[in-house]
Amino acid sequence: MQSGETVTAEGGAVPARPADRYGTAGKGKPSKRWRRWLFVAVALVVSGAVGFVYYLNLGQTPIEAERIGFEQRPGDAMQVTLNVTRDDDSKPGVCVVRVRDKSGAESGRREVLVPAGAGHSRVNTVVKSIGTPVTADVFGCSYSIPRYLSSP
Repeated sequence: MQSGETVTAEGGAVPARPADRYGTAGKGKPSKRWRRWLFVAVALVVSGAVGFVYYLNLGQTPIEAERIGFEQRPGDAMQVTLNVTRDDDSKPGVCVVRVRDKSGAESGRREVLVPAGAGHSRVNTVVKSIGTPVTADVFGCSYSIPRYLSSP
């Protein structure tokens, strides 16, 4: 047997690795399972946080409106009828209604105060436009009423 060779159980010679190049042979590499578990834990925390943020932003809103009709009025205006549904009928709300022109661009917008009352309310409003409006929609609703809309 030559120097630098090791003998296996079957009696065959396997050349030894140079220690100065590869280091000494030990039991093997230490286990890296903790890195895998750490990665899994971080991924679960991040995905849970993302899911929670999506739930808060895209979940059911406490106040929402549905456009049930619109009718063109003279003078580049449009009358819009809304059905407003809310979870707390004791609080007033505000809805933003907008009209669009033929190109699809927003040509008028109005904030409509929805007074406290029934859980389901029907609201009519007229929105002025800078051009001829062809459609109307509800941009969104909120319980945060601007100061200029609230009654003194």
